[in-house]
Amino acid sequence: MRTPRTLTLLKGAAGRIERQTPAHRDRAVDGLRALALLAVPTGHWLLGGFTLDPDGGLHNASPLSVFGGLAPASWVLQMLGIFFLVGGYASVLSFRRRKGSAGAWLKGRVVRLGRPVLGVTAVWALAAPVLYASGVPEATLRTGATLVIQPLWFVGVYVVVTALTPYCVRAARRLGGWAAAPLLVSVAVVDFLRYGPFADAVPSWLSLINILPGWLFAYQLGVSWGEGRIGRRGAWLLLAGGTVLFAALLAVFHYPASMVGVPGAQRTNSHPPSLLVLALAAAQSGAAVLLRDRLARLLARPALWAPVVVINLCAMTILCWHQTAMLAAAVPGSFVGELAGLTTAPDGLGWIAARLAWMPVFAALLVGIARYARRFERPPLEGRKATVVRRTVAGLLAAGFAVFALGLA
Repeated sequence: MRTPRTLTLLKGAAGRIERQTPAHRDRAVDGLRALALLAVPTGHWLLGGFTLDPDGGLHNASPLSVFGGLAPASWVLQMLGIFFLVGGYASVLSFRRRKGSAGAWLKGRVVRLGRPVLGVTAVWALAAPVLYASGVPEATLRTGATLVIQPLWFVGVYVVVTALTPYCVRAARRLGGWAAAPLLVSVAVVDFLRYGPFADAVPSWLSLINILPGWLFAYQLGVSWGEGRIGRRGAWLLLAGGTVLFAALLAVFHYPASMVGVPGAQRTNSHPPSLLVLALAAAQSGAAVLLRDRLARLLARPALWAPVVVINLCAMTILCWHQTAMLAAAVPGSFVGELAGLTTAPDGLGWIAARLAWMPVFAALLVGIARYARRFERPPLEGRKATVVRRTVAGLLAAGFAVFALGLA
């Protein structure tokens, strides 16, 4: 029986990727990053829905508002703890190998993160008027703009914690894995103040204090891991301690079960991060360190390693464009009417089954979009003058789109 041509091509591509992979490449860390990356679109596609208004406009609707039993799915799909852990690990290795100053190193990483963000927002700024002129309702455009902007908060936070890498390295060398403990204590104190007996006297802005220590926690663990200060004993402590704390916060202190925001809920764990987010991140980080060697052996197989490489090369494209892929199906669908799992309210088990059937469609659309959007992750080849002009125009378009998406215009 002859091997299908497609399979032959895939095997050839996997072989080329295998041959081009440096021997020192940490496959396990890349694998963890790829897993965390894929969890982002999977979570947003599965736990985000739409409803249609009488004028055919799309509005956001979450199945978590109807199915509280879906909350445990968010425990698996909320893998930002792993993403920040791997980010800290990779950053400390890159920081150690840098050839220039710390400022030049940081600038390079910021540019790499910022270019795809400017790309997606600039494209949407140009596309929105065209879509509106084509008959797409304003309500749909505002819903779409909100969905596109939503995941990009992560980039801003990631830039800030990356800028703190030199300080995280110093803390790791002094305190090892315990360098992250003060961050956890800080979040715990703020949570006590905003949810404890004095909550009525605490200003609402106090919760914003949790943003930096909440997301820096896993990043600091990653830096300590990269410095060789977290071994198997520390990993077991993170896994066990994080799991116990997570269970206690749910059962005893009645934290919301969902790791993502639920429309209409009075409390949320994610924006800003609560102590439950850090407990989950600690458990995930411990498991990641413990499984590292096993994952590395698994990814020694070219067929498994090749998709990991592709996902990592398209990291920012996946983050920036996955909501656009879902909208690429939902917006045309809104003109057809109510399509189960796409433009119908998430109000039954049938909706979940239908949404699962739509997931491969979203994935295929993302692959198609990535063929063109991937260019925003590559350094520009044009001369300096053209680059400055393009950056200025892209910045203005992105700013205008952000104003629209945030409801300021």
